[in-house]
Amino acid sequence: MMKNKEEKIKDSVVKSSFTVGLMTFVSRISGFLRDVVFASYFGAGSNTDAFFVAFKIPNFFRRLFAEGAFIQSFVPVLNDYKVNRQQDLKKFISYVQGNLGFVLIIIVTAGIFFSDHVIGTFAPGFETSSNRFNLSSNMLQITFPYLFFISLTAMSAGILNTYDKFLLPSITPVLLNISLIMFAVFASGLIQEPIMSLAYGVFVAGILQYLIQIPSLIKMDLFVLPRISLKFEGVNRVLKLMLPAMLGTAVVQINLIIDSIVASLLVAGSISWLYYSDRLVELPLGIFGIAIATVILPKLSENYSKNSMAEYSEMIRRALKIALVFSLPAMFGLLVLAEHVISTLFQYGNFTITDTLMSSLSLVTYAVGLPAFILMKVLLTGFFSRQDTLTPVKYGAIAVMFNIVMNLSVILYYFKNPFQGAHALLALATSLSAWLQVILLYRRLSREGIIGKNCFLNSDFYKSLVSCIVMSMLLILLLPELSKWISYKYYLRGLYIVAYVILGALTYLLLMKIFKTNFRRMVYGNN
Repeated sequence: MMKNKEEKIKDSVVKSSFTVGLMTFVSRISGFLRDVVFASYFGAGSNTDAFFVAFKIPNFFRRLFAEGAFIQSFVPVLNDYKVNRQQDLKKFISYVQGNLGFVLIIIVTAGIFFSDHVIGTFAPGFETSSNRFNLSSNMLQITFPYLFFISLTAMSAGILNTYDKFLLPSITPVLLNISLIMFAVFASGLIQEPIMSLAYGVFVAGILQYLIQIPSLIKMDLFVLPRISLKFEGVNRVLKLMLPAMLGTAVVQINLIIDSIVASLLVAGSISWLYYSDRLVELPLGIFGIAIATVILPKLSENYSKNSMAEYSEMIRRALKIALVFSLPAMFGLLVLAEHVISTLFQYGNFTITDTLMSSLSLVTYAVGLPAFILMKVLLTGFFSRQDTLTPVKYGAIAVMFNIVMNLSVILYYFKNPFQGAHALLALATSLSAWLQVILLYRRLSREGIIGKNCFLNSDFYKSLVSCIVMSMLLILLLPELSKWISYKYYLRGLYIVAYVILGALTYLLLMKIFKTNFRRMVYGNN
């Protein structure tokens, strides 16, 4: 009976991970369509730099406060109320929602009112008298309210995920992409400054993403009116966990925003090149890293609340193994296909061959850190599920300082000896800092006995590495030169890139099968 129950739990985790991964894939594909529209309509220049900064700022705070520190702090406490204090659950949600909303109103109002100062801080390379600076400041006043709505959306998603409802939250981001595409295509021609249409698209998307969550919450009888109070015990627990968790959960995002700040000091287009390459890295990150972490956080929190430490450790170990075995081929694939993927997706309209080459440079250096970005998502759940937010803060601070030093080194050298591709070194610094944080987090969990010392360097890893090398060699032999590739019609490029991706994936899986890799054991454990 107990074994059947454990199997059901494992099946539930696998199915939920598949659901989140699949819906995230759909979301990322719609995101690529969105970026294709961006590249075709607006290219990669000073105006797109201005929008990407105006969009990245509320997005950064969203990932820092809402989807980062807040969710990692809120879900474990919510799960505790669900398991042990059901009678106070709705009151807890009400007070958290009220306090979160109140803080968000203050932040959003300040962001709108001081938009010039915010842009000056996040993009110091934008001259205050330039059109790029003024355009970015005006767009930020429109995009910043997005933070309010998307943060409430994230809270709603946390509630739904705790009750094993992953479909709606994971498909919700598609609304943002649809909204931006619609505004770019149909509204850009109606506005004096076409790029401004994207700012309005962000604002509308925030409202839609929150509204679509409400019917599910009503159906679950968990849609409550907000109340404000810092005296409620559950709110204080969330705050104590959240404040230190801001850095621990958002190191990658902090590093990306640092990249953007420094890139504003480089040649025009650098911010856009970093944006397009980062978007491609986010596809496997969302499918594997975010999907796995989203699903296992409530399960780990529940195991910890019930003191089921054997199941707790087993789940983390399997999640790490799955993340590593599937992130390595994604990394090698991006390294080999970088130029061809960028060209296929974006080199149309105002997006030039130079933009392709520059974006592919930063894609390669971001790809080096892809396994670390994914592993970090899993490792952090090992701390947040136990309501330990201080440890990730220490390691996060070290990683951020490392990235800052690396970025400053790049920019100081660039000022003395300007060179092409400096933005790619900023991406490399982010990747290396992610690896540094992964090593620190892994060593700590290993010392505490949560995970074994051979979670990474084991037979499955070596099988995966050899398979990736063979897969890469095959793709390199078959890929045509970029000059020939860009002469193909757009639909041929699309068909060919899909064929190469499928060929690479099948080659990898076939080799892993030849090496007798037991994927079922990897997913379900030894039972």
